[in-house]
Amino acid sequence: MATMSDPTPHRPFAGLLHAQRVWDTELPSFDPATAPAAPVPLFHTWFAEAVAAGQVEPHAMSLATADADGLPDVRTLLLHDADERGFHFASHATSAKGHQLAARPYAALGFYWPAQGRQVRVRGAVTRCTPAESHADLHARSTGALAAALTGTQSEVVDSVGALHRAADAAWERAQAEPDAEAPTWTRYVVEPAEAEFFQGDARRRHLRLRYRRTETGTWTRELLWP
Repeated sequence: MATMSDPTPHRPFAGLLHAQRVWDTELPSFDPATAPAAPVPLFHTWFAEAVAAGQVEPHAMSLATADADGLPDVRTLLLHDADERGFHFASHATSAKGHQLAARPYAALGFYWPAQGRQVRVRGAVTRCTPAESHADLHARSTGALAAALTGTQSEVVDSVGALHRAADAAWERAQAEPDAEAPTWTRYVVEPAEAEFFQGDARRRHLRLRYRRTETGTWTRELLWP
């Protein structure tokens, strides 16, 4: 049992947790002075470098929204694009995140690429893409992605694992038979960044944090933050 003089609990989980190390590899250098004037080109560069470094699922990101009570909610999903409009993802408009974004159209994104000790954080307003863009987004993906979308009940309560499997199998069969099938609630969204932060870790904890902030005129200012 831990005592006041022994703050470390003698528990298996605590021992396992405290034995973990981060960035057990050589980390890349980053000179903020060479960063481009806008955040998306730097994101493209860092993403390509994460892929080259063997980062698993570099397109996976955390999406944070706020619920009806203003409380935070977060989940992991995939980035669909990053362009001059912002950072794209998709979901059902009838899902929990869809309802939250309809009520409060703002979100934060988080990318973590431990292979290079890097993080990217984005915050901004969220807009819905056109139905044509949402349709194109859905049908540019795999049969499995279409099958998942065709169930159309994301975030709702399911009675049993068996019911889940039956619905998934039926949706898969339909996706194979009808590759152009519509999923009316499938919606593509864009986070239009007001802020974007790039974090480069350092083994000696001299982490670099470069933040971009959009001005009222639409241009970007850059500033370094203390780690």
